Amino acid sequence: MSLLNENIIPGEHGKTFGTNAIEETELIEIKSKLLKIDGINDVQINNSIFPKEFTVFTNKVISIEDIEKAVKSIGYHAIPKAMI
Repeated sequence: MSLLNENIIPGEHGKTFGTNAIEETELIEIKSKLLKIDGINDVQINNSIFPKEFTVFTNKVISIEDIEKAVKSIGYHAIPKAMI
């Protein structure tokens, strides 16, 4: 694996994840949990599509595994979308 496949790199593109959360309150709960992680400065939710997605923006390198574990700890899944 490479640095880009295992981590979120700081920048304007962020990393998009799919999730099994459906309700707006569930997505807000995910956003709140992720914003507590040091280095994450924004989480944008795209709830106009199914499955729902969120994009994580960082100001330092963050492991994708850390994101997956944080979201899983509150009962949902975070599946990173593949890079094109």
